[in-house]
Amino acid sequence: MEPTSIAYYFPANPPYFLFGAALAAGLACGRAFEVTLRNLVQEWQRNRSSRTLLSLRGREIWVPYAGITLSVGVFLSAGLEIFGFPPSLAYSVAMVLAVGSAWFVWRQLSGLLGELEKGGSAALDLDSFFEL
Repeated sequence: MEPTSIAYYFPANPPYFLFGAALAAGLACGRAFEVTLRNLVQEWQRNRSSRTLLSLRGREIWVPYAGITLSVGVFLSAGLEIFGFPPSLAYSVAMVLAVGSAWFVWRQLSGLLGELEKGGSAALDLDSFFEL
């Protein structure tokens, strides 16, 4: 009786460098996004202008956010490739997860900024909901 062979996919060179580079790029884009968002909210607090919060939909906030999304997608796909997934499947799954998550987070952030604009920082005070 002859043993049956099962074909496995093993990458010749797993993308360890891509994994680390995507992680570093994601952290850098995340820091840029944090600083930009913090500066825009502080500027809005000084002016109380609705125009400042509307600028959050501009290029200065979208570029780091898109960088985070792309970096997370590459990070996830490289991780899947390291565990043996073929690149086409790894990138398909990772990009759907990254873009979907980014869309949900952006929706939530837009809602929070809308609440902030309507009611100031008191609108985001979660402790007031739990007072008896």
